[in-house]
Amino acid sequence: MSQTRHCPAVLIAAPASGQGKTTVTAALARLHRNLGRKVRVFKCGPDFLDPMILERASGAPVYQLDLWMIGAEESRRLLWEAALDADLILIEGVMGLFDGTPSSADLARHFGVPVLAVIDGTAMAQTFGALALGLARYQADLPFAGVLANRVGSLRHAQLLEGSLTEGLRWYGGLSRERGIELPSRHLGLVQASELNDLDLRLDAAAQALGSSCDAALPPPVAFDAPQRAAAVPSLAGLRIGVAQDEAFAFTYGANLDLLREMGAQLELFSPLHDRQLPAIDSLYLPGGYPELHHQALAANAPMLEAIRAHHAQGKPLLAECGGMLYLLDALTDVAGERAPLLGLLPGEAVMQKRLAALALQAVELPEGTLRGHTYHHSLTTTALEPIARGLSPNGGRGNEAVYRLGRLTASYVHFYFPSNPDAAAALLRP
Repeated sequence: MSQTRHCPAVLIAAPASGQGKTTVTAALARLHRNLGRKVRVFKCGPDFLDPMILERASGAPVYQLDLWMIGAEESRRLLWEAALDADLILIEGVMGLFDGTPSSADLARHFGVPVLAVIDGTAMAQTFGALALGLARYQADLPFAGVLANRVGSLRHAQLLEGSLTEGLRWYGGLSRERGIELPSRHLGLVQASELNDLDLRLDAAAQALGSSCDAALPPPVAFDAPQRAAAVPSLAGLRIGVAQDEAFAFTYGANLDLLREMGAQLELFSPLHDRQLPAIDSLYLPGGYPELHHQALAANAPMLEAIRAHHAQGKPLLAECGGMLYLLDALTDVAGERAPLLGLLPGEAVMQKRLAALALQAVELPEGTLRGHTYHHSLTTTALEPIARGLSPNGGRGNEAVYRLGRLTASYVHFYFPSNPDAAAALLRP
């Protein structure tokens, strides 16, 4: 059997955040899916909200790719497996094309995936071509597919943008700035897919609009090499893990849940908002999300609060990340000043901020081993507890997130990527 698989692929990038990468990637995915093609989409770097949209657009699971957090070999495995039966692979980049270490450009270069640059054409004409040329030529060894304009005002506007391209840069079409196409946002990014009742209408409208400006031809195939043989994973056979999953807690990596299942764990999804008791479980996983939008309702669900307190009192493992950690605190106050008392398992309080408080990749050396992940939050937490560890970011900046531990409770702002160290992840949740 060949160790190389070939599949058409592009990496959708932009000069900066806010150019509409997710809207364009989703439109491309839905366009090709509506043509009967099997589309696999990946997201470069840490993100929870964009993959929710991209899964709806493509009809297939969306996983992260990253040379640092996920690792080159695991990223290679994911691409190689997707190339087995996909007709098209789309990778949505992160931030600006060359921003961060590693960047979207680094990922594209490493796997030989050509870049499709998305540029917001609002209030722009011939300068569009200069910006496109700079992205294409800034790094001579970067594979480059072409350019797609977003938020185009009219047919004439699209013609001006296309006419500005030089040196043989390929025009991939333009997406109009129609109100029914753009995806709404809030403080952590896009609104969750489950909250958008008209999401499929938006996706189909975006696909149709994009299809009217391009020929929907597949890009050239990319060769994806087979990964090395994966190491054996630890066993969690028979372990029942409760995973919070609802409007307040939805920030889970699909790869994390896949790994837990691969290790033999039985996952029991439950809602801290709506359920009145925990399922029969051995361990508890509280991921991040938007508890600040539901803190009063969480506080009002007294039976669930008591069930989680009892779980902790019995010495059972509890892992809480970001929004999950806020739920553990004595209280949480939103940006309007509304305070709600919560679990009280972690002494301290958090207050939501109007601006971003931290954004960074993180590596944390825990007693169980080193886990990689990321932090991204708008709250500030005060606690008298001393952390057992602090994260380090490969890019510096505002990172160094604290990790707290009380008995078998482990809590932090860090969203851990379990496949970065399966043994450590298993140890955190194993009784």
